[in-house]
Amino acid sequence: MSNEETTSISDTKTMAEDEDKTKSLYIFGRNVAEIPCFRSSFLYGIGGGFVGGAVSFLATSRTALSTNIGFATFFCGTIFYWVSCRYEWSKKRFQYQQLQMAMKKQALYEGTAVENEIEKKTESC
Repeated sequence: MSNEETTSISDTKTMAEDEDKTKSLYIFGRNVAEIPCFRSSFLYGIGGGFVGGAVSFLATSRTALSTNIGFATFFCGTIFYWVSCRYEWSKKRFQYQQLQMAMKKQALYEGTAVENEIEKKTESC
């Protein structure tokens, strides 16, 4: 490999990395790819809206009604999944923070008299 080929390969990698960074969607100055549950909520909403609209159209053959049902299904599905996903994410985050604090306390109290007192309290319970 010549020096020019090596340079062009590294330039291609750099350009690909730059494209990945610029492909993100920003809403109100926030990268939506970094928002937990955003992607999955919209994918489930879009799928549900499409299925709801298609089933409604097959059942009634009324396009306006089917469009409204499809959009309502999309909206309700997205909101429902968003709320439930964020709730579960918040619970996990809270449990992680509690565990992190407990591990810090354990590291501080390890080998001290306070640790012995805590062990006695837990054994008596």
